[in-house]
Amino acid sequence: MKKYTLHTHTVGFDGQDSVRAMVECARDKGFNTIGISNHFIVNPLIKKTRMYPYALDGGYANIYSASFDEALMRFVLHYEELNHVKQEYPDMQILRGMEVDFFQDAKWEKGFYRTVQILKPDYLIGSVHLIKHNGTLLNTHDWQSASSEIKDELLKKYWTNVMNAAKSGMFHWLAHIDLPKKVGLGREEKWSEYESRAIESASETKTAIEINTSYYRDFCYEPYPSNRILNMVKQEKVPVLICDDAHEIKNIGRHFDEARQLIKNFNLKTYQL
Repeated sequence: MKKYTLHTHTVGFDGQDSVRAMVECARDKGFNTIGISNHFIVNPLIKKTRMYPYALDGGYANIYSASFDEALMRFVLHYEELNHVKQEYPDMQILRGMEVDFFQDAKWEKGFYRTVQILKPDYLIGSVHLIKHNGTLLNTHDWQSASSEIKDELLKKYWTNVMNAAKSGMFHWLAHIDLPKKVGLGREEKWSEYESRAIESASETKTAIEINTSYYRDFCYEPYPSNRILNMVKQEKVPVLICDDAHEIKNIGRHFDEARQLIKNFNLKTYQL
């Protein structure tokens, strides 16, 4: 059986380590397959957002592009690097992935399809980090200072986007689908209806859901998604896979044993790579 880690990020985007360092670490930890899936976030409003100056200061502005041509230029160079590294590690399967922020927009979909036809990635991860609100884009951290009413509005938009990402059938799997819980939002039972719609949509399009181990924390020892959502995943027979969302070498394979046990406890169907 292949041991793989497929949701990883590298330096030049918002990761801390090079492609070679990530590959070597994965190999040292017993993996025989690694996928590099840097962020692909394209929106004409992106450089006017609140977080963009911090991205510039932090050196990870490459994950944000105002146009598909800009993003394509970056990923052509990135994939060329991956192709070179592949030749250096014949004992490792190195896959070219992409974590894509989904936007419900016909023009965006057209640009995205064109980009995929050019780049030909090995797999696509769908995600939602940003919500359009009042003419700007807000990421989950921006929601914390909003009123309760606005937070609820943003959460409704968030889950609608997740559902539409699943409905689109564009992606092999969806990442950290209950992402807002990292800022303490969306854990109430009232959101189960929205979660259920997203899982039902994933089931209809045979889109998998990742068990993302990056959220195992001392104050809340669980991954993305919650047990509530995993029960829905089981009911709808949606396949799952374990992902570490590693942004540095020390995160590769983190908490995989706990995630494997979770799959057994819930008797979940596993995604076949």
